[in-house]
Amino acid sequence: MKPGVGTFIVLCSLIFLANCAPPPTCYSRVLSYSKEIMKFMETLQKSYRTKSCMEALPKMYLDVHNSCIMPKLRDFLYVLENLTRPECRERPRILGLKRKIRSLYIIINKVCYRDLVFYTDDCDALVTGESTPRQGGDQLPLYEKQKN
Repeated sequence: MKPGVGTFIVLCSLIFLANCAPPPTCYSRVLSYSKEIMKFMETLQKSYRTKSCMEALPKMYLDVHNSCIMPKLRDFLYVLENLTRPECRERPRILGLKRKIRSLYIIINKVCYRDLVFYTDDCDALVTGESTPRQGGDQLPLYEKQKN
């Protein structure tokens, strides 16, 4: 039996449906964009043209599950906009980093407002990269038990 036009149409429609992914959620968009920014920052730190500029910036690890991300992004943007060396302020890659971080800030603050769930409030983790998750439930009984 030879495959007909109907079989060809069915196969094409199945391939088309398999390639259609669901639209990204706000959370997945923020998560993927933060990973993209971290990779971009790593390349800027390794590039000989931007390495000296990146040394002037504070260390930052983007963790969208940390409740301190908004003030850290705001502070990082402030430092980016007020770099002391003019050649760093005018570098296209540094300007691109500033645009990306500002976009992430706007997405989290306006588009995904109240859609993100924060698992930790350790602000130092955004500098060191080592996060300790916040424990759920009441911690007072554990604290009193350790105290005695």
